[in-house]
Parts: sequence; structure tokens; C-alpha cells
Amino acid sequence: MEKVKTNTQRICVIAAGIALFVVFTLCLQVPVFENYYLCFGYVAMAIYCYSFGALSGTIVGVLGVVMYCIVISGLRGLPGWALGNVVIGIVLGITFKRTKTLKSKWLQAIINVGAILVSVTVGILVVKSITESILYAQPFVIRAGKNFYAWVADIVVLVISLPVCMMMDRVARKMFPKLVMSKG
Repeated sequence: MEKVKTNTQRICVIAAGIALFVVFTLCLQVPVFENYYLCFGYVAMAIYCYSFGALSGTIVGVLGVVMYCIVISGLRGLPGWALGNVVIGIVLGITFKRTKTLKSKWLQAIINVGAILVSVTVGILVVKSITESILYAQPFVIRAGKNFYAWVADIVVLVISLPVCMMMDRVARKMFPKLVMSKG
């Protein structure tokens, strides 16, 4: 019975993360480039990757994008963005788990920022661009150029999310001790 309770709690916590991704993306729109806003949904995804692991963070990022696109009826960017978030969620979840055990906060920050740069580059500039290149029959270079704005903005949001992740991890440990990823 305890396992059922924990699994139900896990589903509810992830559903809350998906909802946060959608709400943050819809309500916190800061324009940075011509028709592009910072995607603050990535704050929710980063927190889930940091506290609950790669699988939870990836689910929040992928289903958050799907729900956001359904809400705004903007399915055009959906497949590439969702697939890009798979890469970002897995890389960040694995990296965050491993860096939590480091004694040096500076080394932890450097590795985490490096993981953000690599994951967003592969997820947005490569995976999203290839997917859209295939779907829209446009050259990869054109799609990558269009995704450059998203690449820059997503890196900025994820980097500024790191202190929030550490702060929210303490809260998550108190509220959901059985669900939170261990420090080592």
C-alpha cells in the first residue's frame, strides 16, 4: 500500500511540474528577440531535473511543451521542441545528480553550466533544427539560424535557474523525502 501511495504522490508531483512549466511559459513572457520570449518553463524543468531526477525533469519538459502548445494552438514548433527537451532533461538530470556530491560549489556550478551549454546546443540547435528541417523541408542551416534565438534565451533561463534549483531542493526534501533524488 505504501508503494501505491508513493507512486500516486510521484504522479501528482510531476503533474504539478507540468502545470508549472505551462504557467511559467504563458505568464512570464520577457521579450528578448524579435518574436521570441524567454521560456521560464525551463525553471520548472530544471528544478525537477535537480530534485527529482532525469526522468521526472524530462517528463515535465516534454509534456509541459505539449500542453503549452495545445493551450496556445501553436503545434508548429511542438515536435522539435519536445524532442530537444528530451535531450536537455536527460543530460541535466544525470549531471545534477552527479554534481550534488561535489564539495566545491564552484566546480559544481562550472560543470552544471557546461551541461546546460552542451544539452541546449544538442537539444535546440541540433535535434530541434534537424526535426524542423525534415518536417518543413527547409535546409538545416536555415532552421538552426531560426533556433539560435531560442538557444541563447534557453541557456540564459537555465543558468539563472541554478540557484533556484538549490533553494527549491531543500523545500522538496522536506515535502517529498521519498521522491527527491538523493545527494549521492
